Amino acid sequence: MQRSQGKSGEKERMPKTLHSDCLKLASQRRHSKTLDFSDLWELGRAEVQSAHMTMSSSLSALGDDPMWFCLRAEAKREHLAATTLRRRFGIECLSPRLRFQKLTRRGPVWFVEAMFPGYVFAKFAYARLHRAVGSSHGVRGILRFGNRLATVPENTVMALQAKSGTDEIVTVDSSLKIGQPVQFIEGPFEGLEVVITQLLPARERIRVLMEFLGRSMEMEVPAVKVFPA
Repeated sequence: MQRSQGKSGEKERMPKTLHSDCLKLASQRRHSKTLDFSDLWELGRAEVQSAHMTMSSSLSALGDDPMWFCLRAEAKREHLAATTLRRRFGIECLSPRLRFQKLTRRGPVWFVEAMFPGYVFAKFAYARLHRAVGSSHGVRGILRFGNRLATVPENTVMALQAKSGTDEIVTVDSSLKIGQPVQFIEGPFEGLEVVITQLLPARERIRVLMEFLGRSMEMEVPAVKVFPA
């Protein structure tokens, strides 16, 4: 199923439901999978139907009460778009980001990226500000499904705010745990995936279970030699 074609002639696909937990979102980001607008419902535990997350533009225009809307933002500029909206119009915005480690050729590196790439959430009175907000710097318009506007339930926003804090950043726990699959990042077994069976914090080492030549065997390795798979 696809979203209706907007005024710009651009077609957008209806988002698929992805993982609900920030750890899983970051895991997807480590493996270069795309996160989309539908994750908002999952993170906020909002058990509502998609029909309740939209409102006709004509109905929105009749009211002066501020509501949370989803805005389409320029890629890699979501946080800047939210900052501009706050400064220009004094409205409440939300642009949560994920801070996570990702394995690169240089080894594990910390990244900070938008939790919902291409989207910003803003609370404003549609009748009074929709034109100004939709054309603000870094904003590509209000997300629409045909002639219906994408709105965000208040409890969903509150759940996201609670997770991300005042700095709007969720730092994903990258500590190693028993039973966790990891892979070697250097040495003769580089790229091989194994499972942690024991943590040895005093020596900063771990024991892992690996399959080698058709046999299961345990070995002790430095914790810095592996990275979450």
